[in-house]
Amino acid sequence: MAVTLEQAQRVGYTLLKGLLRFGFMVANNLVAIPSYILYLIILQPVRLLDNKRFWYIEGVLFKWLLAMVASWGWWAGYTVVEWGDDVKVVSEDEAMMLVNHQATGDVCTLMMCLQDKGTVVRQMMWLMDHIFKYTNFGIVSLIHGDFFIRQGKAHRDQQLVLLKEHLDKHYRSRDRKWIVLFPEGGFLRKRRETSQAFAKKNNLPFLTHVTLPRLGATQVILKSLVAQQENGIPAGGDAMVAESKSKGLQWVIDTTIAYPNAEPIDIQTWILGYRRPTVTHVHYRIFPIKDVPAEPEALTDWLYQRFIEKEDLLSHFYKTGAFPPLQGQAKAISREMTLSNLWLIVIQSLAFLSGIIWYCILQYFYHCLF
Repeated sequence: MAVTLEQAQRVGYTLLKGLLRFGFMVANNLVAIPSYILYLIILQPVRLLDNKRFWYIEGVLFKWLLAMVASWGWWAGYTVVEWGDDVKVVSEDEAMMLVNHQATGDVCTLMMCLQDKGTVVRQMMWLMDHIFKYTNFGIVSLIHGDFFIRQGKAHRDQQLVLLKEHLDKHYRSRDRKWIVLFPEGGFLRKRRETSQAFAKKNNLPFLTHVTLPRLGATQVILKSLVAQQENGIPAGGDAMVAESKSKGLQWVIDTTIAYPNAEPIDIQTWILGYRRPTVTHVHYRIFPIKDVPAEPEALTDWLYQRFIEKEDLLSHFYKTGAFPPLQGQAKAISREMTLSNLWLIVIQSLAFLSGIIWYCILQYFYHCLF
């Protein structure tokens, strides 16, 4: 089949754009990540004198780094529309996000849509597959205090013990408030067949858009972070009130990510931008912690029910292009998530300026020593 001139031009433009975006991303990483590390090194005296202030500063720098990642997708036209409960009203409380997992772009999508949720990004902890430890962002996540979990039956029990120790050591001491978890334990395409076989064997619902979640990490988080008293306080109607002064986990935010035509965005697409502009849809449902059972069997049933609901939500979305309305609503309400281009440009400029400053400082000391 002959290739037309217009098609050749389109392919050439896409390749050139991808190459330029990749070059910018590499440069961005080369200046931003070392600058983040060097700033925290020189701020170690602050950590000794005022630990809370140190982790506040680290959180701000961490949020800026995640904003840079978000900007790669934002400027490529990969935007987000949000549905369901408004999580901004609980952004100052402690919460656990339960998210379905389809591709590496899920993490980038959350990095983007949580940017405008107050202090959430700088005070959040991520639970992610251990393979991410070896990516360019791994050192940042290690410093920030995220937890890398190794999958597989051989590691499961040990990983849960390590998670408990990690939460006890780092969650409160670093003033964390939100924790993000992908309970399915892997990407949809990799786990779907195994999950469906398990469901058939145990007379559980047959799911196609999500997989049955795993209990272990969710149970450890609830045991470690939930205070003995009830913290979640549902308000009247659809509103949520975030006025509880009690310590501990207060909310569980059931988060469902949907891509048009069920075609998820991966990290390569996010970086290179070769897909046409795409709107990703994110649905939130907030549960007060008092409604989440503590006993393993009841918690398993509750967690399964959340993913059965995700299946229904996604089925409805793929048929209609929209999520169904919440209970009590006549019509589903969506909200376009926005980022300030000026703010993103300022952050990117500060990153490159920091890179230049640190290069000059290190070059000066190198010449002094050698």
